[in-house]
Amino acid sequence: MNWYIFWIAIYLIFIIYLTLKHVKSHDLENYLVNNRNTKLVPLVFTTLATFVGGGTSIGLMAMGYESGFAAVGIGIAYVIGFMIMIRFAGKIHRIGVKERIYSFPQYLNSRYTKADEDPGFARVFSAMVTGVNIFIFFFLLAAQFVAMASLLKFAFEVDYTYAAIISGIIIITYTALAGMAGVIVTDSLQFIIIVLMIIFIFIPGIIEDTDWLNRLSELPKDMTNGTAEGIGFLIALPLFLSWSVLVRMDIWQRVLAAKSDAVARKMSLWSGIGMLPFYIIFPLIGMTVRITHGEHLLSEDVTYIFLNDHSNAFILGFAVIGLLSALMSSGDSFLNIISISTAKDFFGWKKKEKTSADLQKNIKWISGIFGVLALLLALIFPRIVDLMVVGISMIVIYTPITLLALLKKNPYKYRYVALWSILLAFVVNLTFFLLGIFLPEQFNAKSSFIPAFLVATISTLIGIGIVKRKKITTKSRI
Repeated sequence: MNWYIFWIAIYLIFIIYLTLKHVKSHDLENYLVNNRNTKLVPLVFTTLATFVGGGTSIGLMAMGYESGFAAVGIGIAYVIGFMIMIRFAGKIHRIGVKERIYSFPQYLNSRYTKADEDPGFARVFSAMVTGVNIFIFFFLLAAQFVAMASLLKFAFEVDYTYAAIISGIIIITYTALAGMAGVIVTDSLQFIIIVLMIIFIFIPGIIEDTDWLNRLSELPKDMTNGTAEGIGFLIALPLFLSWSVLVRMDIWQRVLAAKSDAVARKMSLWSGIGMLPFYIIFPLIGMTVRITHGEHLLSEDVTYIFLNDHSNAFILGFAVIGLLSALMSSGDSFLNIISISTAKDFFGWKKKEKTSADLQKNIKWISGIFGVLALLLALIFPRIVDLMVVGISMIVIYTPITLLALLKKNPYKYRYVALWSILLAFVVNLTFFLLGIFLPEQFNAKSSFIPAFLVATISTLIGIGIVKRKKITTKSRI
C-alpha cells in the first residue's frame, strides 16, 4: 500500500471539511482577520505554526547541516523579539479595532500619509512600503515551495521542477479559497502534527544517532560553538534580528485577529516561550545528518534523509505529509498576507471596492499571480537557507520607522524621514545580499541585514534631527 496516498487522502478530507465548516466566503472581517475574535490557544498555535512551520523547520535543519548551532541564534533572537512585542501588542490591537486596520502596511500608511493633503506622496509611500513587503515575503514563500518540492521529489520520485509546480498549485488554490480564517483554523492541526513528529521521530532519532549528543564533538568546532557564520552574524541576531518580530506582517495579522488586547499580549508571551525548543531541535537534526551522512549532501534534502533513517513506511508517510501540511501552513500565511496587502494597501487605502465579494475576488487573483511568481523564484534559485534568511532578516529595515509611529504622537511630520529610511536600507540590504551570493569570499549573504539595519537606524535618527532643527529655526524666525 502507498502510505503517502493514504495520509494525503485523510489530510485533504479533513482540511476540506474544516475550510467549508469555518470559512464564510463573503464575510470580509472573517476573511481578513477572523472577525478579530480569535482566542488565545488557536492564536498561539497559528503563530507558532508560521514560525516553526515546514519551510522554517526544513530551512533550520538545512542551516544546522551547513552552520550548526548558528541557526539556534535565530530562535534566541525571536524569543527576545516576542518579549519586545508584548510591550506593543495591546496597543496595535486597540488601534486595529478602532481604526479598522487590517495589516502592517496599512498602519504605516495611516501614520505617514494624508492623501487629501499630499496625494502624490501617499501613492509613492504606499507603493514602496507594500512593494518592499511583497519582495520580502516572496523569498519566504519561495522557501516554502523549495521545501515542499524537496519532500515530494523523494516521496513520489518526481523531478524537482514538477514537484515545485505541484507545491505551488496546492498552496495557491488553498489560500485563494480559505483566507485568514482558514489559515488560523488549519494552523492548529498542522502545529499539532509538527509536535507529534518532534516527540516520536525527531528527538528519539537525534538521541540514537548522536549517542545522547556525545557525537556532536565530531563536528567542526565552529559548528558547535555557533560561529560558523562568523562572530558578527551571531552577535547581530539578538541585537538586530529580534526587532523583526515587531514588524513582521504575519505577526501583525495575528495580533489584529486577537479577541482582545490582553489576548494579543498573552499570545506574544506564550509564542516567544513556546518556539525556542523548536529552534534548538531543528538545527540538531541537520547536525545529526552531518555526522551520519557526511558533508556532501544538498542541505534541502536533509529532512527527508533523517526521516527515512528513522521511520518505517507507515510512519514515514505520516511524517512527510505532516511536513507538507506545515509547509502549507506557512505558505498560505505568507501568500495570504502579501495578497491582502497588495489589494488594500498599494494605492494608499483610498480605492473603494464596491462589495466585500469584489475585494475577495481581487485578493484571489493576486494570490494566483504572486504564487506563480514565487514559484518561478523557487525554480530559479532553489537555495532554501539563503531564501529563508534573507526573507526573515530584511524585515528589520522597518523597525526604526515603526517605533517612530508607535511612540510619537504626530509621526506624519517625519513622513519623508520614513520614506528615505526604508528606501536606503532596502537598497543596502539587497546590495550586500547580492554581493554575498556572487562574491561569497568577500561577504556573507546571510549578514546583509546588519548594514541595512544600521543604515535604517542612522538615517532615521539623522532625519529626526533635521526635522526638529527646521522646526526650531522656523520658530526663531517667527
